[in-house]
Amino acid sequence: MENSMNLFEYEITQHSADSFREMVYFCSPEGTCRLESIPRPQIQVMEKLLNERGRKGWELLQVSFGKDGILVFWKRMIIEENE
Repeated sequence: MENSMNLFEYEITQHSADSFREMVYFCSPEGTCRLESIPRPQIQVMEKLLNERGRKGWELLQVSFGKDGILVFWKRMIIEENE
């Protein structure tokens, strides 16, 4: 019986606030942010990002909002070919 283990790789992408001009989120001076409202066009921008990455095998782990933009944390399984 072969011992198999799932292997993963991770990636963090940055997206500037300009990419989400109409997304309304507010950050306190301490860096705590909250969403107030998200217009439909901005939801579509986020859907496009998620779908593009998902088609490449990436799974969304977390999105971190900041005053200058967002950090998106991704993971995907590494598929190794048997030798």
